[in-house]
Amino acid sequence: MADDREPPPLFDDEKPDKKEEEDDLFATPNEAPKEEVKDEPASLPTEPVQDKASEDLFAADDDLFGGEGEEVDLDSPETEGPSSPAKMEPDSDSSPLEAPPMAEVLPPAKPVTEEKPKPTPAPRKPSMEKSKEEVGYTSFAQIEEEESGDQFALDIKVHDPGKIGDGMGAYMSYKVTTQTSIPAFRRPSMTVTRRFSDFLGLHEKLSQKHVHIGRIVPPAPEKSVVGMTKIKMSKEDTSSTEFVEKRRALLERFLQRISIHPVLQMDPDFRDFLEQDELPRATSTSAVSGAGVLRLIKGVGDTLSKVTIKMDESDQWFEEKQNQVEALDQQLKKLHASVEALVTYRKELGISTAAFAKSTAMLSNSEEHTALSRALSQLAEVEEKIEQVHLEQADNDFFLLSELLKDYIGIIQAIRIVFHERVKSFHNWQNAQQTLAKKREAEAKFKQTGKTDKIAHAQEEIREWEGKVEKGREDFEEISKTIRTEIRRFETNRVKDFRNIIIKYMETLMNSQQQLIKYWEGFLPEAKAIA
Repeated sequence: MADDREPPPLFDDEKPDKKEEEDDLFATPNEAPKEEVKDEPASLPTEPVQDKASEDLFAADDDLFGGEGEEVDLDSPETEGPSSPAKMEPDSDSSPLEAPPMAEVLPPAKPVTEEKPKPTPAPRKPSMEKSKEEVGYTSFAQIEEEESGDQFALDIKVHDPGKIGDGMGAYMSYKVTTQTSIPAFRRPSMTVTRRFSDFLGLHEKLSQKHVHIGRIVPPAPEKSVVGMTKIKMSKEDTSSTEFVEKRRALLERFLQRISIHPVLQMDPDFRDFLEQDELPRATSTSAVSGAGVLRLIKGVGDTLSKVTIKMDESDQWFEEKQNQVEALDQQLKKLHASVEALVTYRKELGISTAAFAKSTAMLSNSEEHTALSRALSQLAEVEEKIEQVHLEQADNDFFLLSELLKDYIGIIQAIRIVFHERVKSFHNWQNAQQTLAKKREAEAKFKQTGKTDKIAHAQEEIREWEGKVEKGREDFEEISKTIRTEIRRFETNRVKDFRNIIIKYMETLMNSQQQLIKYWEGFLPEAKAIA
């Protein structure tokens, strides 16, 4: 108890009148404001009740001296919240052991009331958030919020492929039906007819407008001279029908990927593609045309420039993303090759199952034993059904897994292109800086040699190149910001797509297995009936 009795002497050094005032503060609440104003007028920032403006401004401080003991908490120096009546009762007893904490808490209350009106030294947080937005740090949640309103705004279907014309001049046409709630479109529902070259023309227009500023344009399906030649020369062929169906699915996926992009979906060329009854024929998409040859040469030149043009990457984010994209590309290609082998295996399994069913049916016809002949006939029917299951699953393997992987391999190629555009933008900026430095050196030489007639022209060129340097810097920062946003959108959509496809694929596998079990359970009684 000796240690507990030590604080009172420390308190006794203070003025006894102040201690009595504190006791009176809680003993007689109605008289507390008057006593405080008389003894220490400088400590109160406002008048008691007469000034309403000051009363609103310092409402929280008036509560400290307002006379209601339940709204003041002197036990915690960090907060000024209301205290419970249980804490106030021991304070009113004015015991010497509990008084010192109250005497120590009251002085810090003065600077708190003085600092409240000026809490704005410098708005640093908003500036930090703004700088993040300028650099392009877009979170997954923000991307989902941006795309949540547009995810179901456009529903595009490509259907009813048909052959128009005969011979080598024939081509395939597709119907494109759009359901939309976007006000920018003319009608909520529309159906147009497009040929394959129209799709390629749309991709070319979007690439010319958006790739150089860092946006990822979804890849269009590749041309297939062999597949189209089969369609043009053949009347009805199962292989050509399969080729047309695969192309139809690729074209539909291409349009759907454009429709979920918040910028590409509002592009005028994309809206014209969905709305206009007729489009100008795209002549530069033919593989054997002069434009096709020029495009091939340009592609070779771009490939060489990608090899020769390098950039000392100072941004760790871009370096990491490029490494991730390269690793993802390699893994997707390996997985795509494995899925293609799986599709081929399932088709061969279906063909082998059909051959087995045919041989079993022939054996049942030559069998003299009635029960065994009936069982073999039933087995042949079961194998024919199983053949269809294998073929359907092979289609699911292709359209769900193989096409998704092939599509993302193409998107990764588009990502490489925008990364290369960023490198080109950086080199344009650096070249402008080097040219500006040369112009300044030339101006300095003119001044040293006294060629005053050339100084004015040199200064004009310097101002021109200073503008180009500033423009190059802005372009580089803008494309970097756009690529950051596009990569994050790509990662978000990739996770969603793979999740949905894996679920669908697992459902098809389970349905296939359930059908197989059903067929074999139905055949089991026939096998047991053989006697």
